[in-house]
Amino acid sequence: MTYQIGDKIAHPLHGAGSICEIEHKRVDGKTRSYYVLMIPKGDMRVMIPVDSCEQIGIRPIIDGNEFARILAEIPKLPVLDDSNWNKRYRENMLRLKSGKLLEVAGVVKSLVWREVRFGLSNGERKMLHSAKQILISEMMLSQSLEYEAAERRLYDSLYEA
Repeated sequence: MTYQIGDKIAHPLHGAGSICEIEHKRVDGKTRSYYVLMIPKGDMRVMIPVDSCEQIGIRPIIDGNEFARILAEIPKLPVLDDSNWNKRYRENMLRLKSGKLLEVAGVVKSLVWREVRFGLSNGERKMLHSAKQILISEMMLSQSLEYEAAERRLYDSLYEA
């Protein structure tokens, strides 16, 4: 799929943003085109090779109604709580890399649950932060919300009975 400046897209590991420009860079004698993705929180810029978008898992953001459906599903998601830290970390990383928002929401739910009960290691704390940013960035763009409102909606869905 080809994207244009202004399109809103999602990167599986960095979250959602808007394409602010298309750059052409010469590397190893070859000129390649890159989408420059601006992530809404933190002014982070991600350069994505145009010819690798499909392999990376780049996709258009979902619409606001679809995101609302995902938030409604979060309370029903199971908490994955393997006692083996290494196995738990690997499984959660695979879920993040899938690019599927419901999988990312499951990582957030499981890590928040674990944080409340046992605390998190530094690696899991970073993973929780990344997973939240992936969800919040797409929610901000799909539902036209400010960061704080999106974060509040995510936490409200996590703590529903």
